[in-house]
Amino acid sequence: MDKLIITGGKQLSGELRISGAKNSALPILAGALLSETPVTIGNIPHLHDITTTMELLGRMGVQLIIDEKMNIEIDTSTIKNFEAPYELVRTMRASILVLGPLLARFGSAHVSLPGGCAIGTRPVDIHLDGLAKMGADIKVEGGYILAQAKRLKGANLVMEKITVTGTENLLMAATLAKGKTVIENAAKEPEVSDLAHFLNKMGAKITGIGTDILEIDGVDQLGAKDLHYNILPDRIETGTYLVAAAMTGGNITVKNTRPSILDAVLEKLKEAGAEISTGDDWIKLDMKGKKPQAVSVRTAPYPAFPTDMQAQFTAMNAIAEGVAVITETVFENRFMHVQEMQRMGADIQLESHNAICKGVEKLAAAPVMATDLRASASLVLAGLVAEGDTMVDRIYHIDRGYDHIEEKLAQLGAKIRRIPN
Repeated sequence: MDKLIITGGKQLSGELRISGAKNSALPILAGALLSETPVTIGNIPHLHDITTTMELLGRMGVQLIIDEKMNIEIDTSTIKNFEAPYELVRTMRASILVLGPLLARFGSAHVSLPGGCAIGTRPVDIHLDGLAKMGADIKVEGGYILAQAKRLKGANLVMEKITVTGTENLLMAATLAKGKTVIENAAKEPEVSDLAHFLNKMGAKITGIGTDILEIDGVDQLGAKDLHYNILPDRIETGTYLVAAAMTGGNITVKNTRPSILDAVLEKLKEAGAEISTGDDWIKLDMKGKKPQAVSVRTAPYPAFPTDMQAQFTAMNAIAEGVAVITETVFENRFMHVQEMQRMGADIQLESHNAICKGVEKLAAAPVMATDLRASASLVLAGLVAEGDTMVDRIYHIDRGYDHIEEKLAQLGAKIRRIPN
């Protein structure tokens, strides 16, 4: 199992290009199953989860062609089975996203119940209830979802709680359903909107994009000649590198990003003392060598502060000046990185859904273990400011969501290297 070794104390500076958003790429790759014609997806990040999704599509018989720029052409005309097996799905929850497209277009799906990060319960009941309301016959047997439908029918779906993958699955299913579907209390994340724009490019009829009410008029088939769709930049990768620079008192510019979808994060970085300037596709952060001020955050669905940035801000608060409270409202088990940071000398107390962070003068390097994707990123950030060499183990988590993180940090001046298993 690969490890990362980080020697702390280097101030980050320079420029960095942001990769495409993993959380857009995965649903859009699944959404390509709806197309009668080949589609090409661009700005794809080089991640383990992308490789897993491509293997999953390939197992179904889908033809995939990848060029040197990571554009992926997807041709579903050769698809021959509609199963997402356990050995692939267990590593990645997003595999559940093939359920809606397979059922809508082919009338059948055999999908393993998902796995993924151990950050709390993320039940698929909302997906299944919505599909059942659209006329699907659904059974759960032996750890698999078995779904059948001659043709899905439009329905009024009120989401019991906001769920990104639930919204995406039902949105994709509704594009080929007979009649009109309304999804209320829909997730408003930019990645959901990106998927909706992609589906509309294929001929779907979706309105209300970016709001909590999506309306979908079903069509008979989807597909567009010579469709090439570039996914949006990764806002969480953007935020992670900005926090890394803030923690080290650095000065960086991130390019190929989208400041308009990072408002909550940028406001908190300003509160921490960072000077922020932005353009259409770039963000510059300058700490002028200062330590950050502690900032309290409360996670909630978009457009509020993202749960996927909580661990990184916890790391920043660990060495910031002052005391702050991090409140996690989205996942109940998302403070597992705190115990590892405490081993590095962080003064963080957990009380229910709150992490009370009292900044310390410095962290001390220690061997630490990643427990999930964003926790692993936060431990790398802690290592950037710790005295000595921090070893981060089980970094397969980080490879699921960060495109060559050690190369990008090294480009900014960090002393970091990967140790192969």
